[in-house]
Amino acid sequence: MRNSTVLVVGATGGVGSLLLPALRERGARVRAMTRAPERAAALPGGVEPVVADLSDPGLPAAVFDGVDAVFLNSPSAPDAADVQIRFAEQVRRAGVPRLVLLSQYAARAGSPVRFLRWHAEVERYVRAAGLAEWTILRPNLFMQGILAFAGMIRAQRTFAAPVGTAAVSAIDTRDIADAAAVVLTEPGHAGRTYTLTGPRAVTHAEIARALSDATGGHIGFADVPPEVFAASLRGLLPEWQAEGLVEDYAHYARGEAAEVHTDVADLTGRPARDVTDFARDHAAAFTPAAA
Repeated sequence: MRNSTVLVVGATGGVGSLLLPALRERGARVRAMTRAPERAAALPGGVEPVVADLSDPGLPAAVFDGVDAVFLNSPSAPDAADVQIRFAEQVRRAGVPRLVLLSQYAARAGSPVRFLRWHAEVERYVRAAGLAEWTILRPNLFMQGILAFAGMIRAQRTFAAPVGTAAVSAIDTRDIADAAAVVLTEPGHAGRTYTLTGPRAVTHAEIARALSDATGGHIGFADVPPEVFAASLRGLLPEWQAEGLVEDYAHYARGEAAEVHTDVADLTGRPARDVTDFARDHAAAFTPAAA
C-alpha cells in the first residue's frame, strides 16, 4: 500500500509522533489528527495536518476523505473506551478500508485493572463492528514510561515503584511505531492481534542497572508499598488515573506481564530494542546537568 493515505489519531503523542516519520519512510501519505492548532502547525514537513477532536461525535466527513487506513490511539481519559468506540463506528460508516487499534498487553474484560478492561471493551467492539479490515496491537509497558521518573532520578539517583522483583517485557515506543507502520501499509494483517514486547523481561532493578551503565553513575531502585506509590502521585495525576496506575503496577507485580513475544521482530524484520538500547539513547534525560 505504498502511496496510501494513513490517518494517524493521537499524532502528537508518544507513539503517534514516532509513527509519522515511520509511515513517511514507507512511502505513505500521512494525515495527522490533533485537537490543538498550535500542535498541528508544528507537525513535520510532508504531513497533512487536520485539527479535529477525537471525542466529537460529529466529525466532518472530510477527516476521512481519501483515507486508506486509520491508526486509532487516544489520550488516557475516563471515557476513553466510549470515545474510541464512537470513533471506530465513524471509521466504519466512512468506509475506510483499514483500522489499526492501539490496545494494551493482557487486555481482558474480567481484569482487575481498569485500563485493561477499557481496552478489552474497545477490542470487542472493533472485532464485531463489521469493519472492512481491523488489526489490534497490544504493547506492554512502555520503556519511555521510565522518563516520568527522570526528575527524581536526576535529583535523587533513585526511583521507586510497587513492583518488587517481578519482570516485565517492556517495549520501546519506537518499536511500537515501527510495527504499526508495517500493519498500516502492508497486506496480510486483517483480523490479527499482535502482542508487542521487548526481547526479554526485565525487573526494575535491571532497568536501574541499565540506566547506571548508560549514565556512568549509580542509579538505584526501591520497591515501595502501593499506598506509598499512590501518595507520591497525589496532586500530579487525576485520582482515577493515579488509581489506575497503581492497578497497572499490581498487575506487573503479580508477574502477569513477563511473557515475551516475537511479533515486533516478525513484523519489522529486526529484533525489538532492549532496555540497554533505551538507556543509552535516553541517557541525557537521567543525567544531572552538572555531570
